[in-house]
Amino acid sequence: QVQPVESGGGLVQAGDSLRLSCAASGRTFSSYYVGWFRQAPGKEREFVAAISWGSTHYADSVKGRFTISRDSAKNAVYLQMNSLKPEDTAVYYCAATLNWMAITVWGEYDYWGQGTQVTVSS
Repeated sequence: QVQPVESGGGLVQAGDSLRLSCAASGRTFSSYYVGWFRQAPGKEREFVAAISWGSTHYADSVKGRFTISRDSAKNAVYLQMNSLKPEDTAVYYCAATLNWMAITVWGEYDYWGQGTQVTVSS
């Protein structure tokens, strides 16, 4: 099985950029679709972005600001976040799934990282 490990979170100001990384330990990401989700205090976990090998999909709230990418050679997936807003503040999770048809549904993901905190101050 694959174990995602996130890094790159931190405290930034509104308008700043941040890049999150998700490395795979155990097996590689090569067989999996990889997604990013986030969860703010008191809110449900929500879909942010996902990537296959030729397609990407974004939540409307981040479209045009966030970019997901994957580097097969490094066995990693990245989330470049630009023009950050205070409402982007959350714990960000990386997850892996074999089911592209349910890419936005967190319950369809089999493997999860521990999360990394992103805080955007106004």
